[in-house]
Amino acid sequence: MVDDTYAAPVSEPRAKRVPHTWNRPTGDVVDHYAWLRDRDDPDTIAYLEEETAHADAWFARHDGLVEELFGEIRSRVQETDVAAPVPKADWYYSTRTEEGKSYPIHCRGRSAETATEQLVLDQNTEAGGHEFFDLGAFEIGPDHRLVAWSADTTGDEHYTLRIRDIAHQRDLDDELHDTTWAGVAWSNDGTHLFYVEADEQERPYRVMRHRLGTAQADDVEVYSDHDERFFVGIGATRSTEWIVISSESKQSSECWLIPAGDPTAEAECVRTRTSDIEYQIDHWGDRFVVVTNLDAVDFRIMQTPLDDPGNWSELVAHEPGRRITGVEPFERHLAVHEWNRAQPMIRIVDLDGDTRVLAVDAAPHSLSFGPNEVWDTNVIRLQHQSPTVPSRVLDVDVTSGEIRVVKQTPTPNVDLDRYVAVRHWATADDGTQVPVDVVRHVDTPLDGTAPCCVYGYGSYEVSMPPWFSVARLSLLDRGMVWALAHPRGGGELGRSWYLDGKLLCKRNTFTDTLAACRHLAEDGVADPQRMAIRGGSAGGLLVGACVTMEPGRFRSAVAEVPFVDVTTTMSDPSLPLTVTEWEEWGDPRSEPYASYIEGYAPYDNTVPADYPAIMVTAGLNDPRVSYHEPAKWTARLREVRTNDAPLIMRVEMGAGHAGPSGRYDAWRDEARVLTFLLTTT
Repeated sequence: MVDDTYAAPVSEPRAKRVPHTWNRPTGDVVDHYAWLRDRDDPDTIAYLEEETAHADAWFARHDGLVEELFGEIRSRVQETDVAAPVPKADWYYSTRTEEGKSYPIHCRGRSAETATEQLVLDQNTEAGGHEFFDLGAFEIGPDHRLVAWSADTTGDEHYTLRIRDIAHQRDLDDELHDTTWAGVAWSNDGTHLFYVEADEQERPYRVMRHRLGTAQADDVEVYSDHDERFFVGIGATRSTEWIVISSESKQSSECWLIPAGDPTAEAECVRTRTSDIEYQIDHWGDRFVVVTNLDAVDFRIMQTPLDDPGNWSELVAHEPGRRITGVEPFERHLAVHEWNRAQPMIRIVDLDGDTRVLAVDAAPHSLSFGPNEVWDTNVIRLQHQSPTVPSRVLDVDVTSGEIRVVKQTPTPNVDLDRYVAVRHWATADDGTQVPVDVVRHVDTPLDGTAPCCVYGYGSYEVSMPPWFSVARLSLLDRGMVWALAHPRGGGELGRSWYLDGKLLCKRNTFTDTLAACRHLAEDGVADPQRMAIRGGSAGGLLVGACVTMEPGRFRSAVAEVPFVDVTTTMSDPSLPLTVTEWEEWGDPRSEPYASYIEGYAPYDNTVPADYPAIMVTAGLNDPRVSYHEPAKWTARLREVRTNDAPLIMRVEMGAGHAGPSGRYDAWRDEARVLTFLLTTT
C-alpha cells in the first residue's frame, strides 16, 4: 500500500530555474533545467547531493524493511561457492566466491576437482581502495602463462589493460590506458595483444596492436572507423586461428580478418559494408560461416572458402520468424542460437547441413551458450534459467540429446515449488499479440487483488528472456505478482518485432507495455489500482513514457538510469554516442523525427498531473545515459506534479550506468528498490 505516513518535507529538494531556449524544428522550447548538464557548475553537484540525501532520508524511515529485505536476499545466496569448472587445453578454469567478499576470485587447476587450486586473479584485491570496480577484459594467453585483464574503477567505462604472469602473480610492465569494453585478442604466439580505443564521443573506433614489452606509445593502429554510426570490436574465432575485427552500426556491419599466427599481417575485409546488410563471421575447419540478413530478414547461415571469404553460399536457409542470433562452431557441428515465438533455443547443424533442435525447456526460459573451450567434442555447454529455476550449467550431448546438469546455483532457504510461472499474451491497440511472462507465489490469488510489478525494456532488438532472481522472491512471498513484458522494439519475435518498435514506430514499445498492464488487470492477475512499473536505461525511457502517457495507470514506478530527455540528447551530436543512436531513435533535428520523438519523450511530456510514487536512479560517471537526464526529469516532476506521492532520486556519485559494483552493495541497492515498491504499491 502507499505509505500514508509520507508527507513531503519542507526541505524537499528544488532545483533552481534558469531559462534556456532550445531551437527545434517544432518551435522554440524553454528548458529551465538545462543548466544541470554542466557538471562543473557547483550548483549541479550540490543539487545531486541534495536529492541523494533526500532519498537516503526517505529510506532511513524504512530502514527496518530495507535491512529485512537485504537479509532475505543474503540468506538465499550461498556466499561461498564455486562455479562449474571449464576445461581449456590442459587446465580447468573456474571462479569462486567467499562469504564477506564482494567480487569473484578467478582460479584454475589441472582437473575439475582441483580447479580452485591456483589463483589467476582476485577481483577483491584489485578492487581494494576503490568505491567502484568492473572487470572488463579477461583473456587467457595462448600458452596459459599470461592473462590479459582490464578494470574500470570509476564507472566511466575507461579501462586500464594489464597483463599478468599467472604463476608469479605479478603484472608485467605493460599497462595500456583508456581501453574499452570492446574486446581483446591474442596472437597465437602470445607476443602481441590487440585492443580497442574510444573516440571523444566514447565510441569504440580504433583497433591497436601492442607488442609485449614495449610502450603503449609504440602501439600500431591496425584499423579505425571514423563513421560515427559504427562501433568497432575485436575477438578471436572459436578455433583461435583468426582474429576478427567487426564494425557495426544499428543497420549494417563489416568484418576484417587477421591470421592469429601472423599478427602483423594486413587485415583483410570480408565484404565491404552495404546499407541494411549485417553479418558476423566465424571459422569452421575448412571454411568460414557467416550469419547474415542478406535477403533474409531473420537471418540465415552462409559458408565461404577460407581463401575467398566474400564468396558466400547458403548453408542454413532463412525461416521467417526464426531469428538466428549467433553460432558456435565445433569440429563436427555448428551450434546455432535462435529465437522463435519468444523462446530462445539451440539448433545443431551437422557438416552436411542437417539440422535438429535441442529439447531443453518448453516453458518460458533463458538459454544461452556457456563457455565452450573444447573444439573436438559432441558435448556443448549451455546456461539455462527461468523465473522458477535458478541458473544452471548444462552439458548437452548433441548426438543423443542427453542433458546433464553440471551445476545449479544453490538457493538456500528457498522452496522452489512455492512459485509458478506462466506466459500470457496481451492484445495491443492494433491487435498485435504481446507476450508477457508472469511469476507469482502459489498462494497468491488470481482474483484481481494482488499488487503487480511490470518490468520491461523493448529497445535495440534486445531479446529479454525471463530470469531467476532470489531478490524477486521477497516480492512474491509478500503477495506481489511480477511480470516481464516483451514489447515491440525487442527481438523476441524476430527482426520485424524490432523494426515495429523503433524510429517512427517507437510508440508501439510503450503502448504494448500499457496493453500488457491492462491485460493483467482484466485477466485477474493484478489489482488495477496497485500496478507498478520498472525498467532501466532504455527501459527507464519505457517507464517514463508509460507514466507520462497514463499517469493514473500506476501506483508506483522505478526508473533506473532512465533515458528520458530523448529529444535534447538526440539533437546534440557532441554528446557521447548520439550519432550512433540516430539509427535507433531518429534525428530530431529535422522532421518527421522532431515531432515524433517530442511526442513521447518523457521530459517533454511531463505536464501537471497526479503522478505515481517514483524512484529514479542515476550515475554521475555514466557515459551511456548522462546523469543530467534523470536529474532534469526529477526536477521537472517536482515542479509540475499536483500531488505529493514519494518522489526520490538516488545518484551514485562514484559509479556509472550499472550502479554499485560489489555484490553486497548491489544487494542493498536492490533491497532499497524492493522497499520502495512494497511501500508505495
